[in-house]
Amino acid sequence: MMKVFVSVPQGSEVLETFFPHTVRQYLEERHEVSWLPLSRSLTQQEIPLYAKEAEVIMTGWGHVPFTAEVLERTQIRLIAHTGGSVGSLVDGSVYERGVKVISGNNLYADSVAEGTLAYMLTALRRIPDSLHAVRAGGWNQDNPDTEGLLGQSVGLIGMGAISLRLMKLLQPFGVSIKIYSHYPVGEAVLREYHARQVGLEEIFATCKIVSLHASMNEKNRGMIQKKHFDLLAGGAIFVNTARGKIVKEDEMVEALSQNRFRAILDVYWQEPLDADSPLRRLPNVYCMPHQAGPTLDRRAIVTRCLLDNIAQFEVGGRMELEIGREYASRMTVGG
Repeated sequence: MMKVFVSVPQGSEVLETFFPHTVRQYLEERHEVSWLPLSRSLTQQEIPLYAKEAEVIMTGWGHVPFTAEVLERTQIRLIAHTGGSVGSLVDGSVYERGVKVISGNNLYADSVAEGTLAYMLTALRRIPDSLHAVRAGGWNQDNPDTEGLLGQSVGLIGMGAISLRLMKLLQPFGVSIKIYSHYPVGEAVLREYHARQVGLEEIFATCKIVSLHASMNEKNRGMIQKKHFDLLAGGAIFVNTARGKIVKEDEMVEALSQNRFRAILDVYWQEPLDADSPLRRLPNVYCMPHQAGPTLDRRAIVTRCLLDNIAQFEVGGRMELEIGREYASRMTVGG
C-alpha cells in the first residue's frame, strides 16, 4: 500500500466529480489515503503540513505550484494531477528531484477533440440557428445555407495530444489537413493522416475551418491577430477550444464584425465572458462556456486511470499518463 494524500478541497466540484463515492472506495481499498479536510486550496507552505508522509499527492484544478523548497520537506515521489496541463503546476525543480508526474492530459485530449469535432459540425450545419427557427415557429425555409464537413479543408494550429486525436476523428470525413506548429511534425504522423505542415498564413488563407489547439504561454500569447483573420475566405469558420489569450480578442471582434466569416468559441480572454461582450451579440458567432472537455461523465474515468498508473508506479512499471519534463515545459501555463 502506498500513502496517498488527496489535496482537493472538501465540497468542491473537483472533489465531487473526480472523486465520486465509487472512486473513493476504489482508492481507499488499495492505498492508505488521507484527504484534505479544508474547503479551500492549500498554500505552498501548508503542503508539507498536510501531506506529511505521503508518497503520492493527488491534485486538481487551481492547485498551487510545487517548488523545490516545498518538495524537499515532503516524501512525495509522484504527483498525480486530475487536470490536464501541468504547465502551471510543476517546473524543472520537480524533475530534478526525481519526482514523477502524471495527469489526465491524454484523456482530456480525447474529450476536447470530440468536442471540437462537435463544434465544427455545429457551425457548418448551423444547428443553433435551426433550433431557434423551429422554436420560433419557423421551419427550414427560414434557415441560412448549411454545409457539411465531408471533403472540407481543415487547418490545425498547434500539434499536441488534442490535434493528434482530432486528426484521427476527422479521417472518415475525407478532409484535407494542414498543420501549423512551432515544432517539426513527424513524417510518420503526416503520412498517416495525409497532412501537411505549413505556415500560419497558409492555414488562414486556404482552409475552410481553422481550429486552434496551441498551448497558452508567453510565446503564443496574442499570436492570432486581425491580419490572420483578414486572410480567411468568405464563409470560413474559426474554432477555438485552446485558450482565449492566444488570440487578440479585440482584433478578432473587429474582424468578426465584418460578418465575412464565422466563429465558434469555447474560451475567452476573460472567463466568464463579460455580459456585455460583443461576442455574445454577433450573429456569426456561437459562444460556448468552456465546455469542450472533459465532459462530466469522463471525470471519474480520468481519476480511475490515474489510480491505475499509481499502481504501475508502485511496482516500477510504465505509466501511460506520465508527463515528462520536456513535454511539461510546452504545456499551457495559466489562462
